[in-house]
Amino acid sequence: MQDKASAAKPSSRDPSAIKDYHAHIYYDPAKTRGKAERLRERVAAAFPQAKLGRWHDELVGPHPQSMFQIAFPVAMLASFVPWLMLNRDGLTVLLHPETGDDYTDHSAHAAWFGAVLPLRLDVFGKRK
Repeated sequence: MQDKASAAKPSSRDPSAIKDYHAHIYYDPAKTRGKAERLRERVAAAFPQAKLGRWHDELVGPHPQSMFQIAFPVAMLASFVPWLMLNRDGLTVLLHPETGDDYTDHSAHAAWFGAVLPLRLDVFGKRK
């Protein structure tokens, strides 16, 4: 039986559960796609190990705005994230780990640069 002090502590998750990271770069196809294209080109040049996803001018998954994804390995986190923070050119970015739990990765484990957008988390199904 647990005492009150140990029962109140949240369980700790092992960061080794993170397989890689995703950065979703949001843009408006009519107004800010050019900024997104320039950012994408700069990422490709500076971080060749990053995997640049397709352009999604139409809504896809939980994303409420047009976007493209950048997938990158855990080893790149310390160099890429500060660079992205300083070079996003006003674009909104969702950063999240990939642990295998899409709902939690896109919500509780997510970090935003710029505006926080309302994700459509229902696409991940019902939560327990």
